[in-house]
Amino acid sequence: MDLFLASRSLDISRSRIQELIRKGAVEVNQGPSWASYKTRAGDHIRITIPPPSPSSLEPEPVAFEIIHEDDSILVVNKPPGLVVHPAAGHATGTLVHGLLWHCSGLSGIGGVARPGIVHRLDKDTSGLMVVAKNDQAHAGLARQFKSGEVRKEYQALVHGKMRGRKGKIDLPIGRHPTKRKEMAVALNRGKVAITIWWLMERFESGFSLVAVSIKTGRTHQIRVHFSNMRHPVVGDQVYGYGKNWWKGHPLWKKGPLPLPQRQMLHAGSLGFCHPETGRFMTFEAAIPGDMEEMIGSLRSMESRNEGLR
Repeated sequence: MDLFLASRSLDISRSRIQELIRKGAVEVNQGPSWASYKTRAGDHIRITIPPPSPSSLEPEPVAFEIIHEDDSILVVNKPPGLVVHPAAGHATGTLVHGLLWHCSGLSGIGGVARPGIVHRLDKDTSGLMVVAKNDQAHAGLARQFKSGEVRKEYQALVHGKMRGRKGKIDLPIGRHPTKRKEMAVALNRGKVAITIWWLMERFESGFSLVAVSIKTGRTHQIRVHFSNMRHPVVGDQVYGYGKNWWKGHPLWKKGPLPLPQRQMLHAGSLGFCHPETGRFMTFEAAIPGDMEEMIGSLRSMESRNEGLR
C-alpha cells in the first residue's frame, strides 16, 4: 500500500504515507489499511490528509542568507555545517529553526519536523535551497523536483585530474549493503541516478574543479558518483579520504593547502518555475570562503610552478 500510494502524484513522501497509514488515515474498501497490504485491481482507496499539526519546534536565530522572498517561497543560501531539519543528534540549531524565527508561515506537507522543506542539502554541502511558505507552493515545487524540471548545478573540487572536458555518470544508487547510513552504486537494486559534469579547471597538483548538474536527486548522489569514478570530493570523509590521510599529503605538510573541514561541494545555481506565477526563476550563490580559499591555493601553486618552468 505505501509503495502504491508513493507512486501516485500525491506530493507526499513514502515515510509520511506510512505515518498516515499508522494513524488510520488510509482506508481500503471502506476498512482500515496497513503498509504491507498488497493492492489489487478494483480496490477503493481513500486517503485523508489531515491539516498540519502546530509545530512544536522553538524558533531560534540561525545564520543563513536570504536570496529571495515573496508570499509563497524563500530561496536561501545555506552555509556549510548547518543541518537542514531536526534529526537524531540535531534537535536544535537547524535551518528549520532559523526559518521559523524568520517567518511563521511555512508549509506543513513535510510534517511538523520539516515545515517548508521541499528538498535538502547535506549538512556540509553549502548553497541554494528553495523553501515553501504554504502547501500550494510546496505541492507545486515538489512536482517539479519529482519530474526533473528543477535545474540544479553545483561546483565540486575533486581528487585527481579528470579526463576529458565533459562526462555523464548514469549509475543507479541505493543503500550500501552493510553500512546502512551510507549510499552506494547498486547496479541491480538501486534507483536511476544521472549526473552530468563539465571540467572547469584541472590542477597539475592532482585536483579538478568541476561543474555538476544532476538530473535526479538521490541521497549523496554527487559524492557517491564521483567516489565511484575514483575522483572523490575533496574533504568527503565518508566517500573519500579522511583527515588522517590528508595530513599525510605532501601539499598539506608543506603548508600550501589548508586542511579541508568539510566536502568541497557547493549548490551554486537553482532554477525552477514559481509555483504561483509559473515564471521560470534562476538564482546564483557564490562559492563560500573555505572552498574559495582552497581553490585559490591550488591556483597560486599552479602559477608558481608555471613561473619555474
